[in-house]
Amino acid sequence: MKTICLYFEIHQIIHLKRYRFFDIGTDHYYYDDYENERSITDIVERSYMPALNALHEMILENGKYFKVAFSLSGTGIEQLEMHAPQVLEKLQQMNETGCVEFLAEPYSHGLSSLANEETFARDVKKQAAKIEEMFGKKPTVARNSSLIYSNDIGAQIAAMGFKGMLTEGAKHVLGWKSPHYVYHCQNAPSLKLLLRDIELSDDISLRFNNSEWDGYPLFADDYIDRIARMPEEEQIINIFMELSALGIAQPLSSNILDFIKALPACAKAKGITFSTPTEICKACKSISELDVPDTLSWVDEERDASCWLGNAMQREAFEKLYSVADRLRIADDPRINQDWDYLQASNNFRFMTTKPSNVGLDRGIYSGPFDAFTNYMNILGDFINRVNALYPLDIDNDELESLLTTIKNQGDEIEMKDKEITRLKARLEKLQSSAAKKPAAKKAAAPKKAVAKKSAAKKD
Repeated sequence: MKTICLYFEIHQIIHLKRYRFFDIGTDHYYYDDYENERSITDIVERSYMPALNALHEMILENGKYFKVAFSLSGTGIEQLEMHAPQVLEKLQQMNETGCVEFLAEPYSHGLSSLANEETFARDVKKQAAKIEEMFGKKPTVARNSSLIYSNDIGAQIAAMGFKGMLTEGAKHVLGWKSPHYVYHCQNAPSLKLLLRDIELSDDISLRFNNSEWDGYPLFADDYIDRIARMPEEEQIINIFMELSALGIAQPLSSNILDFIKALPACAKAKGITFSTPTEICKACKSISELDVPDTLSWVDEERDASCWLGNAMQREAFEKLYSVADRLRIADDPRINQDWDYLQASNNFRFMTTKPSNVGLDRGIYSGPFDAFTNYMNILGDFINRVNALYPLDIDNDELESLLTTIKNQGDEIEMKDKEITRLKARLEKLQSSAAKKPAAKKAAAPKKAVAKKSAAKKD
């Protein structure tokens, strides 16, 4: 039986302010608060709330039949907490239905997986902890920023304990293979991979309102018919996109939400179900490994990392940022750590791209890639000065490595103790439950004892 895995990404750009060279050392605040509030308020009103209300209605109307998955970047959550808490409240309401799954991803929505393994692990675990805190569920499936993936990244995700990962079903990786199966990581066979169907996803997120597109207008029944006509053995249909596609990339006036709301009824008529990523990972076996030696993503035609690291400016900024990654791991300064999360965000490097793209790129305050590079490097210069003030460069590598080892050992010890506490709590609850049942059992047995005594008296 075919099943649709519908997933949406929620991430919010943190806009940097205009920062001059002469601000270095005097101004340690890097953000455009007005633009951050304006942009998130706009996207919430035009996209997030209408889309989430529609998806919530679909769940309520279809019971346990319709299911959907989300991932939220940590920086996006912070912006929503500050400027649009109603979005998080709506997600919590949806979570209570049991038809929603929340995935893990890097807290910063950054590129740490391409730079520093320890930083990447810390980034993902921080976001996963935030998700568990907000929704009461620990994520079991992960995705990287912009679905970035490689054999090595998959192995890192598996080492963190995740059972599955989302990535792109790119033709140059799949070759003749279909994205409609479950695969597994070459370097970690236990990690299952769900591959995005590029055409079906982009038909909604990129082309839906394009009157010059051959498939325009797109109707829900035709869309589901295409899925139903796929070979019987191709059963996993992964449709992944940003939530902002519903309302921003495709305006509400295009009737995009009416299309989305019609999908469950059309799918049910064809015997097609909806599943969450974890359900698929549990129910389906991998048919083969997926070999991805080079970086894969869902961005641009190349489906690689060139939109972030394709020119010399981007690589210089990237290398300078992560040159202090190890020192940041021993930082205990909340402001430094928050700035670190915001400066890692992938859009900072995207603004510096010189590549043409079939998707419009809004550079915000920047007139071009060099302007974006200059502004970011000014901010980065001040940030690194602050890091070096905490941890001077005269701390040699051996001393730094010793500190990092100590921190890692302490972290491992705390994690082991947390697991032991959880195990003991579960055991205590089981013993308390068992003890509560025993008195009731004794009371039930008492009448039998009385009857036995009465019978003995008659015999006498």
